[in-house]
Amino acid sequence: MPSLVQTDKLIPRQVAAFSPAENASMAMVELEDRQSTWSSRWWFGNIRRQGKVAYNTNPDYQLFRNVRDFGAMGDGITDDTDALNLAVLYGNRCGNTCESSTVQPGLIYFPPGTYRVREPIIMYYNTHVVGDAVDLPVVKALPNFYGIGVFDSDPYYPNIEPGKNWWQNQNNFFRQLRNFVIDITEVPPGRGACVHWQVAQATSLQNIRCEMVQGGGSNNKQYGIFMDNGSGGWMSDMTFNGGNYGALFGNQQFTVRNFTFNNCQTGIFMNWGWTWSMIGFTFNNVGVGIEVTNLGDMGSLLVQDATFNNVPTGVLTSFDAKSSPHSGGTVVLDNADCRGCQVAVSGPEPDFNVIYPGGTIIQSWIQGRVYHGYEASESINNMTCYEPATQAARIQQAVNPPPKPSVLLDNSGKIFTRKKPQYEDVPLSQFISMKDRGAKGDGVTDDSDIIQSVINTAREDQIIYFDHGAYVVTKQIFIPPNRKFVGECFALIMIKGNPNFMDMANPKPVFIVGRPGDVGTLEMSDIMFETMGPSPGAILMEWNLEASAQGTAGLWDTHWRIGGTAGTQFQEDRCLKTPSVKTSVNPECICAFMILHVTASASMYMENIWGWVSDHELDMGLRQQINIYNGRGVLVETTKGIWLLGTSFEHSVLYNYQVANAQNVYMSLIQSETAYMQANPNSLTPFPADPRYDDPTFSNCFLATCPKTIALRIVNSQYILIYGAGLYSFFENYKSDCLQMRDCQEHILAIDNSQSVYIYTLATVGTTNMVTVDGVGVVNEQPNKAGFPQAIAIFEYQ
Repeated sequence: MPSLVQTDKLIPRQVAAFSPAENASMAMVELEDRQSTWSSRWWFGNIRRQGKVAYNTNPDYQLFRNVRDFGAMGDGITDDTDALNLAVLYGNRCGNTCESSTVQPGLIYFPPGTYRVREPIIMYYNTHVVGDAVDLPVVKALPNFYGIGVFDSDPYYPNIEPGKNWWQNQNNFFRQLRNFVIDITEVPPGRGACVHWQVAQATSLQNIRCEMVQGGGSNNKQYGIFMDNGSGGWMSDMTFNGGNYGALFGNQQFTVRNFTFNNCQTGIFMNWGWTWSMIGFTFNNVGVGIEVTNLGDMGSLLVQDATFNNVPTGVLTSFDAKSSPHSGGTVVLDNADCRGCQVAVSGPEPDFNVIYPGGTIIQSWIQGRVYHGYEASESINNMTCYEPATQAARIQQAVNPPPKPSVLLDNSGKIFTRKKPQYEDVPLSQFISMKDRGAKGDGVTDDSDIIQSVINTAREDQIIYFDHGAYVVTKQIFIPPNRKFVGECFALIMIKGNPNFMDMANPKPVFIVGRPGDVGTLEMSDIMFETMGPSPGAILMEWNLEASAQGTAGLWDTHWRIGGTAGTQFQEDRCLKTPSVKTSVNPECICAFMILHVTASASMYMENIWGWVSDHELDMGLRQQINIYNGRGVLVETTKGIWLLGTSFEHSVLYNYQVANAQNVYMSLIQSETAYMQANPNSLTPFPADPRYDDPTFSNCFLATCPKTIALRIVNSQYILIYGAGLYSFFENYKSDCLQMRDCQEHILAIDNSQSVYIYTLATVGTTNMVTVDGVGVVNEQPNKAGFPQAIAIFEYQ
């Protein structure tokens, strides 16, 4: 653990310059003075910082921290370790004695420069560390560097309870690290990692280059990413040069996009996982692209649109006809260019037997259990009866690829993706500050009218900037086409229930994105939507807008966090769980009708989105589990194309994902958890099924474990591509005994009256039936054990 610096010897200049006693003119003079010693061409480094943490009781709490104001030199010579750690921890933030907090965020900015460190930079809970996107700062480890990673998201306690971290890995939320070069080439090759990334949801790594020692054979022990636990998550746009492993991965589930590995001994070692999706990877001059040999700890892995150049072994696996567990180490290769491989898929040492040769483009190759669904028929009393059935096999071979709608593909035939916009080329003058226009963001004042006014008057070339705060909204907000939004460190928009949003029999949208028939652009990033008190008739966002071109209308790092935090009024003081009694729903604990509705007229792109109905308290008291009730997660009805990459919707009562009357849908990877309190009460309480929204009625249910949150329901739809799904049910009324028999829930993924549904790398936990078609379970968990989860490679229903 890094030594804690003496704060009385290193006082941040920004605290003095921007204290409440200083006026605006003095602040601007100080800003100009500081900028004379460093320069940035990126708006982020120059925008006026007015963000305040609405629910922190300290009015002087400092959100934004420029590391230069805390003494960091960035000159490539000075040891900046103490200054950088002070910039993170300053202000009594959530560290090693704090379970969680949403009222102590920190936005840490690195201007261009080279920062030398001897110990890790500890990322306290709810920390965003952002380097300059135009001129990437370099964080370079000194030769005497010692620690688990240059950036550490969850330190281990030294010599105290070996293996114990500062934070529980499954609850290590709300972190960003982006726009850096991390260099450990001067560290002896026997140790060192660029990033220790043990995190959960609402986290991201983006736009990072890791420089490591190249070569060295078995003496090289360096890692780009060391990930040993967690429940994520999202990473994108990273490059790894050198090292033993570009990345060592161990986490329940993750979606990773656009990684490049150059001259690593092994690109990726999969230490463990339940299900992972990797999209758009490139391996150059790498000994082994991906190693998947820990079958007892590895559920499923999807590798899509990958390229291997001068790679002797593309995928190294120990899966064979006799390997155990039966579905451990499930792998799907989808559109893998292995022309640069000597062997595309190889068995382990010592034989390294060729499982699939190199020198070819693999359209679709599978190892694991595959299921093909169809309608079975039999004649009873001269009547033909139809019911779903399946053909199953355990394979390790190439198969026919699924048909991919062209609307979902780019010009090269790969799945279309688009990285999060950071507006590197947009001048500061084109940003509109909400607080400059009069919004308070104080968690109390109704800012609805000002927000609507700013949206209405913004030009198409301007970007609406939500300074950090909590903006209360009580009215419908209409967002026309051709608008862009950026939040500061997950600026909060608090949707407060009023008579407009109280009737669950007459639900109304709060944020309306476009009208049906509208075509245009819309971008939103780094914003967090919450609810403030009951609003059981609120659809938090209705998306009607059709994108004018692929990826021009979408959400990046935009989250819905329902309850469990300061200001929401859904906390442990009023919504504490009641497993020991038959639960009568507290009307003060009913949240919203639906989180997100993507209508038939829409198309959109979503990347790193978390729709979380809180299962426990994050700010108050003992951080106990709570009973709160949100009707539905995301409803997708579009036929015009939608991409959901790295999304998670959890703990709504009826369903987390529903695809209804839709087509041309791509999801990779989706993650779901069933509401913990069910079946006390079950999923039809307090929200009854509403046929206007094609809600499930659970008419096929006879067991108490049946009417529970459906993780994913596909109804009246076609051409649905699910490339990675982790669907989990951990509890029966908060008790986890059901995990032993895997019967916490009877049905978790339902396909009703649909066709051309293709599901790849499905992992489930705690459910009897992994897939249900037209009310009948067709894929049982029993033959698909893959360590803790169950896993299958393919389920196709045509």
